[in-house]
Amino acid sequence: MKIIINPPRPEWLKAMARPVQKTKDIEKIVRPIMRKVKRQGDKALKKFALEYDHVEIQNLQASREEIKAAKALVSPELQEAILQAKENIEKFHEAQATPDLEMEVMEGVTCMRRSVPIQKVGLYIPGGTAPLFSTVLMLGIPANLAGCEQIILCTPPNKEGNIHPAILYAADLIGIDKIVKAGGAQAIAALTYGTDSVPKVDKIFGPGNQYVTAAKQMAVKKGVSIDMPAGPSEVLVYADETAIPAFVAADLLSQAEHGVDSQVILVASSEKVANKILKEVETQLEKLPRMEMAKKALGNSVAFVMPNQDKAIDLINEYAPEHLIICVENEDEVVSRIINAGSVFIGNFTPESAGDYASGTNHTLPTYGYARNYSGVSLDSFVKKITYQKITEKGLQNLGPTIEVMAANELLFAHKNAVSIRLKYLKDNQ
Repeated sequence: MKIIINPPRPEWLKAMARPVQKTKDIEKIVRPIMRKVKRQGDKALKKFALEYDHVEIQNLQASREEIKAAKALVSPELQEAILQAKENIEKFHEAQATPDLEMEVMEGVTCMRRSVPIQKVGLYIPGGTAPLFSTVLMLGIPANLAGCEQIILCTPPNKEGNIHPAILYAADLIGIDKIVKAGGAQAIAALTYGTDSVPKVDKIFGPGNQYVTAAKQMAVKKGVSIDMPAGPSEVLVYADETAIPAFVAADLLSQAEHGVDSQVILVASSEKVANKILKEVETQLEKLPRMEMAKKALGNSVAFVMPNQDKAIDLINEYAPEHLIICVENEDEVVSRIINAGSVFIGNFTPESAGDYASGTNHTLPTYGYARNYSGVSLDSFVKKITYQKITEKGLQNLGPTIEVMAANELLFAHKNAVSIRLKYLKDNQ
C-alpha cells in the first residue's frame, strides 16, 4: 500500500479511486447470456454449467436427498457456529419490524401505511473462490421474517455437480428448499425471466462478481428489482495511536483476501501509526493462504496520513465505504459525524468479520460509493410499503376545496371534477 501524507482536498477523489470496472466490455459478455437463458431456459443453464463450471448437470434443482445428506458433511463445530449466527441475525432483523401506521390527519381523513412482503425473491449465493454460506443466513432469514411466499436460491455447483454442503445446510436450517445449481449471469437471467426449474422473481438479492453485478443491473430494465448496485468488497479503517496495529492489519487483509479487485483504505492520524500498521500487514500477509489475491488487492489500496480529524472525517464521508472501522480515542464523536457508510465497526475489539458472519447486522452492503444513497439489506428490503386512505363525507367536505384549488391551478380539471361531483352530491342530498 502506498502512503499519501495529508493530501489537499482536490486530490482526494483521484487518490481514493476504486478499481475501474469496464462496464461496457462486461455487458457485451453478459447480454448474450441473458438472451440465451430467456430463449432456451433450462437448456441454456445446463449448457453454461458445462461451459463455465465444467460440469454436466442433469437436474438443476438440488434434491431433498442432497439437502439432507449435506448435514452429515458439515462438522459439528461449524453447525454450532451457524446456529449461533442464525440466532443473532434473527434477533436483530426481527426487531426491525415496524407496526402498521394509522392516523387521522384531519377530521374525516384517515391515512394508513402497512408493510407487505414481496411475494417472490431470488437469492444469489456465490460459490466460487469462497462458498458464502453466511450469505444464505443474511438473505434467507429476513426473507422468511418478512413473509415472502417464494424464496429461490441460486448458487453455482462444483466440478462434481454438487453444492457446497454448508450452503445446503444453512438453507435447510432456515427452510429454503428451492435450491438451483446455477451461477453467474445465467442464474440472474433465470431469476429475471423464469425457466422450467427457476421461477421468475420480483426482486433479486445477493453479491457476486462483475458479471453478476452487470446482470442484476440489466434485470432492473426488465422490471425486476434488485437489492442495490454493487461492486467489489471494500473496507476503510480510521486509526490513531489507540488502535492496535495488528488488529487493524488483520481487518485490512480480511477484505483484501476477498478478490483482486477489492480495495482497502487506511486513514491514520500520523505517519508513525501508518507505518506500524503497514509493517503488520506485510507480516500477516505472508501467512495467508490467499496471499497472492490479497497482494493484488493491496495494489489497489492506499494509506492516508491525516493529522486533522475534521479532514479525516470529511475524507471518509467522501469515500463512503462499504465497511468502516473506527479505532480512535474519541470514537463516539467520530461515529456521530459519519453520514456515508454501509456498516460501522467501533473499537479495537469489533472486527469487520463479526458483521460478515454472526454479530446480527447484515453483511449485504452498498459498495463502490453507493453508501451515499443506499442502505444495506435489512428486513425492509423484503417488504414494500403500501399506503391507504379513507375519507368520510365530513372529511371530503373539509379537504375537498383544497384539492379543487390545487387541481385547477395545475390545469387538471378532471382531477378537480372527481372532488366537485362528490361535493355536489353531498350538498344535494343534505
